[in-house]
Amino acid sequence: MRLSRGLSTVENFGELFHFLKSSNRLPHRLLEPSCKSMASDLVTKAKEAFIDDHFELAADLYSQAILINPTDADLFSDRAQANIKLQNFTDAVSDANKAIELDPSNPKAYLRKGTACFNLEEYQTAKTAFETGASLAPEDRRFSEWIKKCDNCIAEENGELSTPSLGATPINVAKTDDAPKDAEQVNSVSNEEAITKPTNSKYRHEFYQKPEEVVVTIFAKGIPTESVSVNFGEQILSVTIDVPGEEAYTFQPRLFGKIIPAKCKYVVLSTKLEIRLAKVEPVHWTSLEFSKNSLVVRSSTVSSGNQRPMYPSSKPTKDWDKLEAQVKKEEKDEKLDGDAALNKFFREIYQDADEDTRRAMKKSFVESNGTVLSTNWNEVGSKEVEGTPPDGMELKKWEI
Repeated sequence: MRLSRGLSTVENFGELFHFLKSSNRLPHRLLEPSCKSMASDLVTKAKEAFIDDHFELAADLYSQAILINPTDADLFSDRAQANIKLQNFTDAVSDANKAIELDPSNPKAYLRKGTACFNLEEYQTAKTAFETGASLAPEDRRFSEWIKKCDNCIAEENGELSTPSLGATPINVAKTDDAPKDAEQVNSVSNEEAITKPTNSKYRHEFYQKPEEVVVTIFAKGIPTESVSVNFGEQILSVTIDVPGEEAYTFQPRLFGKIIPAKCKYVVLSTKLEIRLAKVEPVHWTSLEFSKNSLVVRSSTVSSGNQRPMYPSSKPTKDWDKLEAQVKKEEKDEKLDGDAALNKFFREIYQDADEDTRRAMKKSFVESNGTVLSTNWNEVGSKEVEGTPPDGMELKKWEI
C-alpha cells in the first residue's frame, strides 16, 4: 500500500489516521479496535500533559483524538478546558457548544461553556449555561457559585450594586478556571490572570453603522472562503483568517453593544471580508469595541432605510456658520494701511452702493484708465471720462 501521495501535509498521528481513513487506505479490520485504542492513548497523553501544565500540547492531543473519534462529546469538552487554560475563550465556547450538541446531558460541557463565556464578559450567556448545568448536576456546588458571580457582574453592569465602603473586603472573581472546589483550587485562582485578546494588525479594518446594524469591513484581499471563520456571541465578534503557510489572523473584540447572533452574517469578497452585526437596540455606537467609559447615544427615531451610514471620525465637528461670522468680523475689524486700506474702503463703498453708483464707479474707472473713480452717474453717465494723472505724472495711451 503506497502512502506517499498527500502525506507531505500530515503533521501528526491523528491527521495521518484521518488521511488514511478518508482516502479509504486503512484496512477495515483495523477501524474499530485500533481506532478506540489510538484515541484512548491520545486522551491519556493529553490528560498527562494537562496535569503537567502543558496546555497547548494537551489541546493538540485532544485535537488528534477528535480526528479519530469526532462524535465523542467528552473530547470536545476536555479540549474546551485546555483552551480555557490557554485563554482561547472563543475556541473554548465553540468546543463546549459542540460537546453540548453531541451530548445535551453532559453537565461538564455546560460548565466549560459558562466559564469561557464569563471570561468573555458575556455574563447572561454564562449564567444560562451554569443554570442548565446545575439542573443536570444539582449536587455540584460549582454551578451555584458561578451563578452568584454572574448575578453580581450583571448587577454591576446595570449599575445596581452600591459602592463598597472603605473597610469592606473586595470580592475576587476568578476568571481562569472552574469555580474553586477545594483549598488547592482556591490558591490557584487567587492569582488572577489578565484576559488577553490575541490579535495582530495584518489586515486593516473599519466599520460604519445604521440604527439597526453595524457593518465591519476587514480588508483581506484574495482570501479563500474556507480559510475564514466568523463566530458571533452576545457581545463578542470572533474572526479568524487562517491561510495555509501564513500566520493566522485573529480579531476578537468585545463589542460596544449587544447583538443578535442569529441575525448576524458575513460574506467573503475578492478584496475584503464584510460582516453585518444586527443590533439589539437602535443605539449609536461611538466605537466598535466596548469601553467602560463609552457613551451610549440612543436614537430617537427608527431608520427608514434611506438614512446615510455614519462613519466614526476623530475630527471635532465644526460650526461653519459660526466660523463664517467670525471671519467676516475679523475682516471688518482688520487694521490696514496704504493701498490695502484704500482698496478696502472702495470695496465697502461698492458693496453698499445702489445700481447707479456702481455703474458710475465702473465707467469712470475703466474710461480713465484707473485714474478717476466717480460715484455720480449723472456726472459721468453722458460723457466719456478723461484720465487725470496725479501731480508730477504724465498720462500716456498705448497703441497696439
